[in-house]
Amino acid sequence: MLENILDLGQIIIADIVLSGDNALIIGMAAAGLAPDLRKKAILFGMVIAALLRVVFALVATKLLGIPGLLLVGGLLLFWVCWSLYKEIRSQSHSQAMTADGEIVGDGDGKQRTLGQALIAITIADVSMSLDNVLAVAAIADGDTNKLIFGLALAIILMAFAATMIMKLLGKYPWISWVGLIVLIYVAAEMLYRGIFDETNGILKYLQSAGMIG
Repeated sequence: MLENILDLGQIIIADIVLSGDNALIIGMAAAGLAPDLRKKAILFGMVIAALLRVVFALVATKLLGIPGLLLVGGLLLFWVCWSLYKEIRSQSHSQAMTADGEIVGDGDGKQRTLGQALIAITIADVSMSLDNVLAVAAIADGDTNKLIFGLALAIILMAFAATMIMKLLGKYPWISWVGLIVLIYVAAEMLYRGIFDETNGILKYLQSAGMIG
């Protein structure tokens, strides 16, 4: 009983931390859209994240054993960070936002389309949903009920947080830079773990294969 409670507590903490990253990406991508497209971006982003979590959960035990998987996820997330950096920089030079998140001014920067936002969200979700599922699967240790609980909680947390983050970015555009720094940190951590992790880091695999000493 106590072990189950501790496991659920760990899953909740992991979901709060890792789902926040997904929500940040969805919120930042949606904030760069026209107001009438933002709710659609959040909804589609949530659906994409949920579907990816289900797919990853179905093969979670196999994913845990793939060496260097987090390395690939980290590189994908760095690419998303670079795209977000260029967009934030462009908007800060050419646009301003009202307190309601309306974009004003006649800047030269091009506003992001819904398709562009969904591409960025999908790429980021591939890496961060993977990280979330791997963490929950490791804690659940084969318990399907715990895994389902972790996935459902993550989706609920994202729905709440993404909307809140989008509204904050509309009122305080400078928060975009803080969010970008957080995402860069997450990407760097995934990259580090993908190389040095004792379970599925690429160095561990190369050592076990006798390719390096």
